[in-house]
Amino acid sequence: MRFVNRSVFVLLVFGLLFAVSRRSGAQATTPSPTAPAQTDKAQSPPAQSTAPQPKSEQAYNLPPEKLAQAITLSKITLVLEIVGTLWGLVVLWLLLATKIAARMGAWVESLSRLRFIQGLIFFATFFVITALASLPLDAIGHSVSRHYGISVQGWAGWFGDQGKGLAISVILGSLILLLFNLIVRKSPRAYWVWLWLITMPLACAAIIVTPVVIDPLFNKFEPLTKTHAELVNKLETVVVKTGTNIPPQRMFLMKASEKSNGLNAYVTGMGSTKRFVMWDTATDRLPDDEVMFVFGHESGHYVLNHIPKMLGMVAAGLFFVFWICARVAEWMVRKYGSRWQIDSVASRAGFLTLMFAFSIASFLLTPASNTMSRHFEHEADVYGQEAIHGLVADPQKTAVSGFNHLGEAWLDDPDPNPIVEFWDYNHPSVKNRANFAAHYDPWANGGRGEFFDK
Repeated sequence: MRFVNRSVFVLLVFGLLFAVSRRSGAQATTPSPTAPAQTDKAQSPPAQSTAPQPKSEQAYNLPPEKLAQAITLSKITLVLEIVGTLWGLVVLWLLLATKIAARMGAWVESLSRLRFIQGLIFFATFFVITALASLPLDAIGHSVSRHYGISVQGWAGWFGDQGKGLAISVILGSLILLLFNLIVRKSPRAYWVWLWLITMPLACAAIIVTPVVIDPLFNKFEPLTKTHAELVNKLETVVVKTGTNIPPQRMFLMKASEKSNGLNAYVTGMGSTKRFVMWDTATDRLPDDEVMFVFGHESGHYVLNHIPKMLGMVAAGLFFVFWICARVAEWMVRKYGSRWQIDSVASRAGFLTLMFAFSIASFLLTPASNTMSRHFEHEADVYGQEAIHGLVADPQKTAVSGFNHLGEAWLDDPDPNPIVEFWDYNHPSVKNRANFAAHYDPWANGGRGEFFDK
């Protein structure tokens, strides 16, 4: 149910710069790096028969074997994320401290007299270096995912996707960084204001374009009506109740089973590109009433204006982030510039000090961005459960069963550390979501829902 990629949640613009987002829409699941191995879908038992039965104290449970896997997996995932974050900062620091950035600047100037060409080569080289530096950890993450059976993508396909992501970074990211560097050079005192002003329009453009330009490069999509016409008819009952503008022609099936055994769905895009996407793993393994709950949740993101609210809060926060990061970058140049052979933030090598400052800010603001995300996701959970009230036999059981299928598919820890959840989770834990769903019944004593009267 995530409506923006986590790398752009705090610093939306740098998600654009690195162009690594493969999904910019709201995901109906909390993607986890790994999940349990699945048998051939044709031989799998019906989803309802495999869901763990809710207990009195805990609505989300895993069998002992999968519980042990989930606990181990959560530790591996946490370590990889911590190491990956620190390594990313180290790589940027090394580029500056070892004077590699300064040498890159001198090198591109020797290749061409045109500043435009020099800038493109410099930033394209930067993207290649950072991609290669992160490749070993990314490969370890993919290996773990394959080991636990979430990913079924072979290494050839995985490297192909990495290459596509790098190509997008080199082409689009280099152009954006070139533009930002030009702004810093032309307005050395107020550049942070101009960067702030153009960031949100760029982010909105990315949200609009991604579903039709970027996503098809990584996955195959087809109209949901092509293979699931009956399901679409049921989803239309949710559309009528919620009043969302998501007609059948904007409902798509993603062939996720070619790469993953996880369950997922999301809404993405804005305006004419707004759409609902369901993974084929979910349509094949979830009952229709649970898909309706997922769709209700996703509809909530639009009805409750989560995307514009998120963009507004990020824009307000970025104003101060840009100002602080500009001051930090300028301080680094004053203190270390002579040692790094960098004379100003406006130089190409100096511009990396600004990116380094943004990377630190992104890390420090992770809890704030995730808290905002968890709030919106909880609201959407409530909305989704209310949206299917009267459309399915038992909304509570439907939601709880859906969360159990979700958690089991991704091997989510049934009892995550509260500190880790606060800092790292962009969704409430499956444990908390399922427990809330099990006890949420505002109509039990003649009451009314938060978003629907009936």
